[in-house]
Amino acid sequence: MNLDKYIDNRLEKEQISKEEFWDGYENFKIGVFIKEARIKSGITQQELALRTNTTKSTISRMENHAEDIKISTLEKVANALGKKIKISFV
Repeated sequence: MNLDKYIDNRLEKEQISKEEFWDGYENFKIGVFIKEARIKSGITQQELALRTNTTKSTISRMENHAEDIKISTLEKVANALGKKIKISFV
């Protein structure tokens, strides 16, 4: 099955629009970026939480379903990981 057919089947099954699907995908990608950067930095969720003055559960929530994360929060996470964020409009 090709990717387009798979996506169409998921949209039909879950009764969501393509826009909702891709919005969810974008949120998912942010969480993956955070998790990958944390792991590459060799720190735990707990350590990242301490560095960003938040809780481990907040870090876990960001990594697993990143919805409505403030840019200021992303900046804190990036700084704690020795990274910078880059935002672009396309």
